[in-house]
Amino acid sequence: MYQFDIKAGEKAELYRDILSALDALTADEPDPVANMANAAALIWQYLPDLNWAGFYRMVGGELVLGPFQGKPACIRIAVGAGVCGAAAATRETQLVADVHAFPGHIACDAESASELVVPIVHDGRLIGVLDLDSPTPSRFDAEDAAGGEAIAALLAARIA
Repeated sequence: MYQFDIKAGEKAELYRDILSALDALTADEPDPVANMANAAALIWQYLPDLNWAGFYRMVGGELVLGPFQGKPACIRIAVGAGVCGAAAATRETQLVADVHAFPGHIACDAESASELVVPIVHDGRLIGVLDLDSPTPSRFDAEDAAGGEAIAALLAARIA
């Protein structure tokens, strides 16, 4: 059983603690699905105000649902479609304050109001995306984007 001392104080400190715990969880585990599953569970447990946290994996040229926490989700997303597809197509983090204003948004959960999607790239290859949804508009900010990017960087080689 894992015990983590993750503080709910400043966002930067919260992400540092999450990264430290995630490093401990995944450092010696070679299975990418196990690592994504533990990462999704850890993020879900410690990041406040989420209604979905998980991964879409790049499989056969499209994003396919991976381990997650939250309501059942869309299984396949075309590259370029919705927020996840935009992150995959551009390989740039998508920070969306109002998903209903995002052109082509895919509403897997009608309660989602804002979204953060971070592409995960290893050795120049898109592995997938980290997807975080919230029922609160403008839930995510630049600190969340930086934290998500740090999580993606840590996990890239461990889920490749």
